Amino acid sequence: MKKILLLGALVLLLAFQSCKDYSKDVANKGEIELISPQQVYDAVYGEDTVQLVDVRTPKEYKKSHLKGAQNICVTSDDFKEKVKTLDKNKPVYVYCNQGLGSRQAALRLKEMGFTKIYDMDGGLLMWKDRKLEVSK
Repeated sequence: MKKILLLGALVLLLAFQSCKDYSKDVANKGEIELISPQQVYDAVYGEDTVQLVDVRTPKEYKKSHLKGAQNICVTSDDFKEKVKTLDKNKPVYVYCNQGLGSRQAALRLKEMGFTKIYDMDGGLLMWKDRKLEVSK
C-alpha cells in the first residue's frame, strides 16, 4: 500500500512539473514579460515613444484605448501583416481587455522574432480598476 501511495505521489509530482505554463517559461528567458498596468502607464507617459499595441477588435478599440496605442487585432486575418510595421528590435507593449488576447499576441510576436515583448497583466480592465487614464 505504501508503494502505491509513493508511486501515486511521484506520478502527481511529475505531472505538475510537466504542466508548466509555456508563457512563464518564455517570460523567464526575458523574451516576454508580464508587467503591471502601472509599469505600462510609466512607459506610455515616459519620455520615450513606445510601440503600444491594443490587440482587441476595432470596435472595442473605438470605445476606449490607451494613449498612443495602435490597434492590431490578434484575431484578424491580417495580424501578421500589420505587425510587420513594428520594429522587431524595439520593445513592444501589448494589451487586450483581460489578458488572454495579449498573451496570444505576445506568443505570436515571439514566434515572429520580436526580441522584447511586454504583456500587460489584467488588460484594460485592470488598467481601469487602477483608475489610470484612457483615450476615447
